[in-house]
Amino acid sequence: MSQQLIQLINAGADPAQLVELLNALDRNTQINRERASAGKGMDVLLEGSLKASLDAQYTKLQPRQRNITFFNPAPIYALARDLRDQKRQGYLDASMLGKLNAMAWGTYSYAPTCKGDLVVTLHIQVSTGRTYSYQAKGRPDQVMRAIGGQLFVEFQHTQFPSKVKMGQQTLELVGAPGVPISHTRSAAAAERTCQSIQARLPTAEEYEFMSNLGDWNQGVRTGGRVWALAKQMVLAPDLPNPSPIRPESEVRSNELYYYCVR
Repeated sequence: MSQQLIQLINAGADPAQLVELLNALDRNTQINRERASAGKGMDVLLEGSLKASLDAQYTKLQPRQRNITFFNPAPIYALARDLRDQKRQGYLDASMLGKLNAMAWGTYSYAPTCKGDLVVTLHIQVSTGRTYSYQAKGRPDQVMRAIGGQLFVEFQHTQFPSKVKMGQQTLELVGAPGVPISHTRSAAAAERTCQSIQARLPTAEEYEFMSNLGDWNQGVRTGGRVWALAKQMVLAPDLPNPSPIRPESEVRSNELYYYCVR
């Protein structure tokens, strides 16, 4: 308000009318906010924008398995009727709750910038009790893109520990102590770390297979990094000639990346 006072004075306003002018501006702002939040439109817009942003990510990256899907409690004809009548989807009873892996809810408010931005917070609680929270700020038609991107990375990215079928064998991704993927200065140190948790370093073939799966299909991409192998060897995918499998001494790298498997 003090900034508005200065601007009005510099524009030549009569000081005696400043309070009245400021009150008029405040009333205008309040009227616009009431119009913007009237009815049941904003929450539906934000929900639809979140689903659209996730669909766009899945269409672009094409993972084989979709880890985020939304549960519709009503059959399609009831859903169509509710949409026609501008109602939200139906309720959940106890039998329906048993089919869910997680519940999501959110809040939104107007950002203090007075530029029409929203501050949106989304909370997710999975069946194990763990909660995830995401927040973003932006225009109503754009703010959910940021949250949708965070959500996609969180739930679609490769999880540790997990198991992957590789040919006739099952490979268990253990990760590194404390983190999924770690780095060290020597392949020998990485090998000792995996042995300390009753695991081992992946072979070059296993690294390659996991890289082909990709980050969104239970794999781990190897490009752009040098990876530790057993017996002081390394895998350098960006140095294919004559071979990406080399002695550690032939590759100049300050950090060797690794994860452990069984």
